[in-house]
Amino acid sequence: MKRTEWPARSLGRCARLMSGGTPSKANPAYWEGDIPWVSSREMDQDRIADTPLHITSDAAEAGSRLVPPGTVLAVVRGMSLAKEFRVAITQRQVAFNQDLKAFACLPDVDAVFLFYALLARREYIRDLATEASHGTKKLETDVLAAVEIKVPDVSIQKRIAGILSAYDDLIENNRRRMALLEQAARLLYEEWFVRLRFPGHERTRIVDGLPEGWERVPLAALCAPDDGIQTGPFGSQLHQSDYCDEGVPVVMPKDLVAYRVALDGIARIPEPTAQKLCRHRLAVGDTVYGRRGDIGRRAFVSHRQAGWLCGTGCLRLRPNPMAIQPRYFFDGLGSPETAGTIANRAKGATMPNLNAAVLRSVPLLVAARHLQERYVAQVENTSEQVDALEAQNHRLRAARDLLLPRLMSGEVEV
Repeated sequence: MKRTEWPARSLGRCARLMSGGTPSKANPAYWEGDIPWVSSREMDQDRIADTPLHITSDAAEAGSRLVPPGTVLAVVRGMSLAKEFRVAITQRQVAFNQDLKAFACLPDVDAVFLFYALLARREYIRDLATEASHGTKKLETDVLAAVEIKVPDVSIQKRIAGILSAYDDLIENNRRRMALLEQAARLLYEEWFVRLRFPGHERTRIVDGLPEGWERVPLAALCAPDDGIQTGPFGSQLHQSDYCDEGVPVVMPKDLVAYRVALDGIARIPEPTAQKLCRHRLAVGDTVYGRRGDIGRRAFVSHRQAGWLCGTGCLRLRPNPMAIQPRYFFDGLGSPETAGTIANRAKGATMPNLNAAVLRSVPLLVAARHLQERYVAQVENTSEQVDALEAQNHRLRAARDLLLPRLMSGEVEV
């Protein structure tokens, strides 16, 4: 059967669109459960297996909605709609908030096929969003329900879904490997520099609560003297109209995923514009730190990101290698002591915010130089493996996205 013979159906005739909600924050007991609660923030991934916030079944009944594994979710309200239409599929039972819609598929529509069909039309659907209050965007339910997709027989749907899922399965396996590698590095840091069970600790004197030769030093003294800690460009320096499809990548808080810079969906600006903002260029060994909202997001800059730009909403920290090993510096920022201090100093009731001045006085535990170097030697290979896996995932997504419209158009037979 050729693609042109597939009947067109509106989304409203493919699935029932359901709304979610937010349980009362005034009832802490609602937020002590084991059900992942999905907001637009978690919708930057294709598959939803877990979320930072969890609710109880009572909370789901009182203020949200439960959906089973294999349910398609889409963002219908929020700032992200200005740039992209976010769609994902659940891997377990979840609840979701009012900024999302869930699609309960009819019997003759495969949920995974619907996910990929929406992914194939994401740019078209994004452009249907209209202005909401406070400058956000929204997709009206009737507008979304009227969007048409071509729907073949369910057996063909499943074959298409299987081909595309094979790419995402490889991506997910790589993501799990990256998580394990990064966890191993964090555990080693905690073992040596938090629990103080470093090589030779049995023979090391403790002076004023610290191993001899160790000290707590303000971040300003550990960073480059002139511009070691600085914010990304302000809004007046970098406008929405400056962004383009090709050019120099600009690292935003949303790109700081699992201690690295995610390559997919990253914003870009032309090289001439980047040259005007050269003081915000990233160098190998820098740390990019999110300064708004989810304080603590950060990424270590490898040779792959050198020359990219630190974007609005981020801080760039450039450690002085004569004062501290850059990778040790990066992992130290995530230690419970330092991360807690930074979070406590963030200002803002509705959205925590950091600035360079706040970070400069934050103390960091600096271990003996030979231990820093020994630690970095052990985790350096881990970082290279993570970089290689992230690059492979970028290629896999590109291949999947190239194949996606061809499968959906029937150009490639299944």
